[in-house]
Amino acid sequence: MKKIKNLIFLIALSMLPVMATQLSASQSDEEVVRKAVFDLTTGDMKTFEQRILSGVARYTAHYQGIMQEFDAVVVIHGDAFKFFVKDLANSPYKDQAELVKANKDLKIRIAAASDIYEVEFLMCEANMLKAKLTQEDIYPFVKIVPSSSMGLIEKQNEGYAYIPVR
Repeated sequence: MKKIKNLIFLIALSMLPVMATQLSASQSDEEVVRKAVFDLTTGDMKTFEQRILSGVARYTAHYQGIMQEFDAVVVIHGDAFKFFVKDLANSPYKDQAELVKANKDLKIRIAAASDIYEVEFLMCEANMLKAKLTQEDIYPFVKIVPSSSMGLIEKQNEGYAYIPVR
């Protein structure tokens, strides 16, 4: 009986390298996805451009370079609403000359982030209403969530890394 137990033990021991190789192969076959949720509150155009518009492109290129996917979500609230308004002339932001001047270029770049990099944009409805904005005032690819906190909670519970952009 002891010889049988020893034989079984040796067979099991000899199978370990094969099982480890199969486990490693199955893990490398799975796609690695890096996820970040950006808590966007800044109204500063330079910060918005660097951290969101250019930043997402850099992060995506980096992770694609190491064969990983990058998934970005931007939760919009605070002073950041103004970057997502379709018609600034009929908005509370109509007197911000720098924003009005850059609006056409920003619109193209934000739409590219949504289309090319598949960035998901979520806007806080509670503060949007306080800013006297409606769904019709906002770009169509922006999704409305009841509050920024709820959007952040959902994404963090889905495993997204939290990145504040103030």
